[in-house]
Amino acid sequence: MDKLLKDTETQMENAFKAMLQRFSKTRTGRANSSALDDVKIDYYGQPTPIKQLGNISIPEPRLIVIQPWDKSTLPLIEKAILASNIGVTPDNDGNVIRLPFQPLTEETRKEIVKEIKKMEEEAKIEIRNIRRSSNDVAKKMEKNSEISEDDKTALLEDIQELTDKWVDKITEAAKAKEEEIMEV
Repeated sequence: MDKLLKDTETQMENAFKAMLQRFSKTRTGRANSSALDDVKIDYYGQPTPIKQLGNISIPEPRLIVIQPWDKSTLPLIEKAILASNIGVTPDNDGNVIRLPFQPLTEETRKEIVKEIKKMEEEAKIEIRNIRRSSNDVAKKMEKNSEISEDDKTALLEDIQELTDKWVDKITEAAKAKEEEIMEV
């Protein structure tokens, strides 16, 4: 019984973390180094994340500066950023690459908020699917006489409490992200 609750909680937490990970990659009009997480260059035959090739700093709210340790990688980094479609045109001065993020228009902000709402709903659906499968396991346990009917009822209530807790967390995180995006 406890194992089922623990597994359910872990799965719901993982669904929440996955949503937060998707949120972090969503453009907000502010510079965020996570925009570069999936950008890799071919460095000596190995696909290497940009973060492993130099220092990445955010000196201003709308600017990322990449200072590679090996200056010969500057054109490769620039090309990879252009190919990645993160919505920023790199500025290479021969020493560092600057990524200036343009302020978002009202229309773009509303489109991004729609995407956030879609991610929020997908995460809630995932939580409900986890609840359903956990409920099915609890019902099977009762059917196989592993637990009593009272234990099953208590277990189903605990699973519902977990579901409510994680749905609330998802709603709060989405609301905070929307506020961040709509902030001018």
